[in-house]
Amino acid sequence: MTTWNDMIYYALPTVLLAACGAWMAFKEKRNGALALSILALILFGTYIGLMWHSLERPPMRTMGETRLWYSFFALLAGVIVYLRWHYKWILGFSTILASVFIVINLVRPEIHNKSMMPALESPFFVPHVISYMFSYGMLGAGLLVALYALWIEKKKGEADHALRLMSVSDGLAYTGLAFLMIGLLLGAFWAKLAWGHYWSWDPKETWAAITMLAYLLYIHYRLSRPRKVATALWLLLFSFLCLQICWYGVNFLPSAQGISIHTYG
Repeated sequence: MTTWNDMIYYALPTVLLAACGAWMAFKEKRNGALALSILALILFGTYIGLMWHSLERPPMRTMGETRLWYSFFALLAGVIVYLRWHYKWILGFSTILASVFIVINLVRPEIHNKSMMPALESPFFVPHVISYMFSYGMLGAGLLVALYALWIEKKKGEADHALRLMSVSDGLAYTGLAFLMIGLLLGAFWAKLAWGHYWSWDPKETWAAITMLAYLLYIHYRLSRPRKVATALWLLLFSFLCLQICWYGVNFLPSAQGISIHTYG
């Protein structure tokens, strides 16, 4: 049986493989970089699958379990960007991002058991959570690309390169927002079946709506002011902050204490 204590035997090789893949990308060894990065994904995905089998439920109930998925999708987002746009630095950034959440899980392990409240035993549960976590991974990668674009813009003669990078960030934002909306719609249908209503203004639901509107504002600003990189980045940072509150920040909001059904247990 695979347990939380076994994570280190999968996490450390995953980080090592991903880091080596990122290094090979910097060395312009594309095939090797992709091979190692994909191996890292397979290894960490195997751990998630084994946890799923051992728990006899989807490993999506606790905050620690969602961090597993975020680490996986952060790595996946890096591979997607590298495949599509060939930016060699993205694998390094995505590895660092995933490693932060892996280390948090190793330092602060959570007790995992097989119990799951009846409301979570729904066919909407898995696609709802996966849609959100994939969205979070893509939007996190989009922020990394935008930050790099701002740094590039400060260099003399690199403004056009920065604008190209921002177009990559836009593509990631579009994809992330699409899956965020899918997750929101799945959650609404799930709520209708479980509690009889689509929307109840629960703090989690409210911040999901705020996050969606923030990213819509970013997208509309980019369409109307495509050359304003710095301002767009501030909007993207604000949107990402809203995303963090939506994901785990609601656990600490006074309005959610003892009321919200979306706080992680």
